[in-house]
Amino acid sequence: MAEILIIDDDVASCRTLELHFRRLGHRAELAHTFESGLETAERRPPDLVILDIRMPGVSGLEGLPRLKRRFSETPVIMITAFHDMDTTIEAMKRGADDYIDKPIDLKELDSAVEKALERRRRSGSGIRIDETDPGAGGSKAMVGRSRAMKRVFKAIGLMARSRATVLIAGESGTGKEMVARALHAAGRDATSPFVAVNCAALVETLFESELFGHERGAFTGAVARKQGKFAQAGRGTVFLDEIGEISLSVQAKLLRVLQEKEFVPVGGAKPERSEARVIAATNSDLARLVDEGRFREDLYYRLQVMTIALPALKDRKRDLDALVPVLLARANREIRGEMKGVVSRITNEALERLRLYDWPGNVRELENVLMKAVAMCRGDTLTVELLPAEIRELPGGLPEAGDTRPVTELSLDEVQRIHVARVLEATGWHRGRACEILKVSRPRLRRLIEHYSLCPPLEDEGAEQGPPT
Repeated sequence: MAEILIIDDDVASCRTLELHFRRLGHRAELAHTFESGLETAERRPPDLVILDIRMPGVSGLEGLPRLKRRFSETPVIMITAFHDMDTTIEAMKRGADDYIDKPIDLKELDSAVEKALERRRRSGSGIRIDETDPGAGGSKAMVGRSRAMKRVFKAIGLMARSRATVLIAGESGTGKEMVARALHAAGRDATSPFVAVNCAALVETLFESELFGHERGAFTGAVARKQGKFAQAGRGTVFLDEIGEISLSVQAKLLRVLQEKEFVPVGGAKPERSEARVIAATNSDLARLVDEGRFREDLYYRLQVMTIALPALKDRKRDLDALVPVLLARANREIRGEMKGVVSRITNEALERLRLYDWPGNVRELENVLMKAVAMCRGDTLTVELLPAEIRELPGGLPEAGDTRPVTELSLDEVQRIHVARVLEATGWHRGRACEILKVSRPRLRRLIEHYSLCPPLEDEGAEQGPPT
């Protein structure tokens, strides 16, 4: 049973909805002005509000932001006899969860109410997004708790003080430029420029000019002398992203920069000194390109004086619990603004679907998914319905990560072990909540944990366990 508050100046319509909801087992409260409706909500907080858009005094559209500020987690369904696009758009912008036209189709209303109440139930648990958290607030912060990312952080610390060339290898979207910026920021010349070059985005005829600059009259259109990226960087860093895309002729000139610390601008006669540190990145197998004759072997060895291998997101899913709040906080700043407040929570069910997906596009794909979800979110909680179909429709719970067998090959005991482990993981190893979900006693849960040799992750050892068992 839900507490439903109906705010509408149409007395007959209110009475009809009251009787309808009571027949469905809900409790309905009525108010005929926005102010009286707000007073009713203060006395008895509702689970859901049905609000008419146009009323005497304060209209529903005007009062909606006040209602959402006071009852941020309470869904609001707007109703109106005026069917125009602008009003619909404005209602959704101000935080409405749904919008129903009069005369009301009760089946449509029931469906909207059921969905809104389900979203509210799901929003009761999950991860909270704390905008004041420095980790969540840093727009370029690197986060990760997995062993693979801790190795990356250690490598950055060890390599930062050196000016030796670094090669960062990893799939597209893993955050290679963020690693390069972290190396630069931690180095001795952090105040000098960081100059990024996307090698894949430049046509070959302009590439040499971009890197090394050109003299006036060096080619058609060169009406003035131009500094290249190496000159712009000074004692800073030149970051060459997708280094495997450059031509063999440019590779030869880049090799000279690395060996001799000098370059010649296009159309120039005198070599110029370079003091910049070079950090390169690739998602290609440079060793294979060398074997195929598409990449110089001597340049390959010069680039990989120091190397950092970035793991794919599918190989560090444990980092999702840290990545998702950071990316949601960023999405709040970039997309939501003053539109409808911020997304302050993601449900456990939505987070579980994110864990099950393999993320071929890595962190960049995760960020895009969360950006779209935040843009479409009607309240303050990101639910599984806001995720793309390929993620939303993933089967939950089976099989567990690393087990490639189909469900039909799993025994009942294995199915139970997987389910218990996933519930414990989803609840952060809070045994009280796990008992509620599994419908077992604490002693029974303890026996299951011992029987299946389950244990919390190392960084979760201090997680809340509930009262002693």
